[in-house]
Amino acid sequence: MELKDLGFDHWFQKQRDNLIKPEYKVARVTAVNRDRYLVRNENNEIPAELAGRLVFSVNSSVDFPCVGDWVFVQYHNSGSLAIIHQVFPRKSVLRRKAAGKKIDYQMIASNIDAASIVQSCDFNFNLRRMERYLAMVHEGQIEPILLLTKSDLVSPYDLDARISEVKQSKVTCKIVALSNITGFGLDQVKQVLEPGKTYCLLGSSGVGKTTLLNHLLGRELFETGEVREKDGKGRHVTASRQLIVLDNGAMMIDTPGMREMGIIDVNAGLDESFSDIYEYSKNCRFTDCTHTREIGCAVRSALEKGELSEERYSSYLQLKRESEFYQMSYQEKHKKDKQLSKHIKSYKKYHKRK
Repeated sequence: MELKDLGFDHWFQKQRDNLIKPEYKVARVTAVNRDRYLVRNENNEIPAELAGRLVFSVNSSVDFPCVGDWVFVQYHNSGSLAIIHQVFPRKSVLRRKAAGKKIDYQMIASNIDAASIVQSCDFNFNLRRMERYLAMVHEGQIEPILLLTKSDLVSPYDLDARISEVKQSKVTCKIVALSNITGFGLDQVKQVLEPGKTYCLLGSSGVGKTTLLNHLLGRELFETGEVREKDGKGRHVTASRQLIVLDNGAMMIDTPGMREMGIIDVNAGLDESFSDIYEYSKNCRFTDCTHTREIGCAVRSALEKGELSEERYSSYLQLKRESEFYQMSYQEKHKKDKQLSKHIKSYKKYHKRK
């Protein structure tokens, strides 16, 4: 295996040429579990740790290595342990707001070519959740693919209705319906996956992400959990993110189910995910139109004419407000963190002189 087989294309080659350090080797992060890492090179996959200098030089949690990152490493103990010294610039990122009240980014994965947004055709089907995932994926410069699982639980008529709902929401990405039980659509999923490309699975617990990954691998490598019949919700089984190389040479990152999908600063992602609203907004009277009360708002006009649904319009406003609120809070937090860091450095410098 060569690095290019793991996704090291011309873009990363250029980054390496600019960052070249003869004493370091290149590897890709394939798993992260708190402060423990696995990296993969041309030959094998080995445990890795962060160099102390890297730990103390990062300004934010997003600067730490995540699954999918390319890194510079040094090997020790006859090649059985790697020390990570530097993270390559990222070609694409998948991140969300950290769970809970904390206003910060949480990295999910990086350097992904396409993200498979997984929704099941039963209780889990939710257009508003899909729009949230799409905004996050588009913001990270990643191509979206929509996978509708559990197609065996609905009639062909209901399945067509689900797909029509998606298309009416102006979603233009590839849509694949499938069943992990009957095998319907699995061949179509496999055809989408290209050798040397990196993909990820996104979705709630219980939609069949890990079962699908087992099918793609051709063996029961990962544990799956039961789903409650009353609401279709599953328990978390995938506890960490990891990158798996499939038999056809494509790479897949499985992610834990997300109960919270907070977003920070996804305005560009919103424009792409709500392309119809973005096109309407070009005809608004004011360039800074909020699409709420302004006179001459083309978006409100489309809503009143029935060209835009109330549900989609409300979803857009909610995501936009949430994104702007958390972005403002994040900027304030980042400013305070920088001031505190500057104060600590000055304090240390002063006491060092004494």
